Amino acid sequence: AAAGLAVLLLGLGALDAANFVLDQFARGPVAGLLTLGVVAAGFGLLASAGWAELRGLLSIRAVDRAREAFARGDVATARTEAVRWAESVPEAAALVPALRGAASTEELRALLESGPLPALESRATALGRTAAVQAFTITAVSPSPGLDALVFAWRGVRLVRQVAALHGLRPGFAGSIALLRRTVFDAAAVAATDIAVDAAARALLSNRLLEQFAGEAAAGAVAARRMLRLSRVAADACRIVPGPGRPA
Repeated sequence: AAAGLAVLLLGLGALDAANFVLDQFARGPVAGLLTLGVVAAGFGLLASAGWAELRGLLSIRAVDRAREAFARGDVATARTEAVRWAESVPEAAALVPALRGAASTEELRALLESGPLPALESRATALGRTAAVQAFTITAVSPSPGLDALVFAWRGVRLVRQVAALHGLRPGFAGSIALLRRTVFDAAAVAATDIAVDAAARALLSNRLLEQFAGEAAAGAVAARRMLRLSRVAADACRIVPGPGRPA
């Protein structure tokens, strides 16, 4: 339905723009050329944005193909996807010749796990720590729980996109939604524990003033821990090889 609506809107818009350009040419060549330039620039920007979205989705699909190939032992597909991935990630570029010569999925996995994937996980953890500090600070000083939620959501989406970029992905809006679908349920698995910790921290304090300050600090700590968890889950979702104990 969304695709059909998009085709109708873009198709009818293009036809209407073409008729408008022809009308302007009937008034004079200068007006026609100017109108044609505006229309071409506008549709060109739309096409560029659409291509960027498509590339972002295709890069995520490539990760899926690689994980599935490793899971079923398909050496040819796994090698092709691993080489393509390594060429887009600076930390793995040096392994491209070795990946091309790998004879099994176990060898490919060993090469990837020997250097680039741990390095990317380390950098993703560093990004998570930075986001955690920011989440702690904002949550601890913010006067509004609603504002806390908005800031956390914005910072979480930005963190997922940063981790994806580390792994050679460039997700646009649709790609970001696809990644968030993978990470949000796993990251939310600790929500019940976070709520219990927050409630316990507040209940232990009887003094009103101490309850206010320490309670907000506890809420900030919970937000920071969630952000660290999100960085780890996002990194796992972007790996072309499933992590230990993770399904393909």
